Amino acid sequence: MKKISILLVAFVLPYLGISQSIFDKFEDSERIGSVTINKGMLNLVAKMMEHDEDEDARDFVDIAKSINNIKIFMSEDEGASADMSATMKQYVRSSKLEELMKVKDGDTNLKFYIRNGKDDNHVAELLMFVTGIDDKHQGKHGRHFETVLLTMTGDIDLTKVGALTRKMDLHDGLHKIDKQE
Repeated sequence: MKKISILLVAFVLPYLGISQSIFDKFEDSERIGSVTINKGMLNLVAKMMEHDEDEDARDFVDIAKSINNIKIFMSEDEGASADMSATMKQYVRSSKLEELMKVKDGDTNLKFYIRNGKDDNHVAELLMFVTGIDDKHQGKHGRHFETVLLTMTGDIDLTKVGALTRKMDLHDGLHKIDKQE
């Protein structure tokens, strides 16, 4: 009876939200850099900033408390970028994410996708995918990131996402999200 119970739990766990993300394979790639920020870190930062009087800081605290995790993957490698693009497209189709907006600036293409949340101002997931980042967006030490994929999950208030992106100093196109109403 114990064996049957263990097998049943093993088969049911992935359906309870404990399964891995399709993007987790990028975390171990030598060709793809990654940053993962989990709920504990977001809560810690929010706690440290909760008494700040700055309006952006208060918005940041509110949104940080509502996010479960943030994953950012970046690469300068063409092959890795192609893999990231194919994986992102597969995920968007299988997860039935809705395209929120596109931004094209020269060779840079920026796409936002969402999974709807509890109302029109909230999303359960926000996915950003950027390709063709030009030389003026170089990272530290002159590194040129060709592709960036960012995914956030939680109960995300779109009206406050702009505050978060300003604090994280991410791509300028993200600042346009909080203007979408």
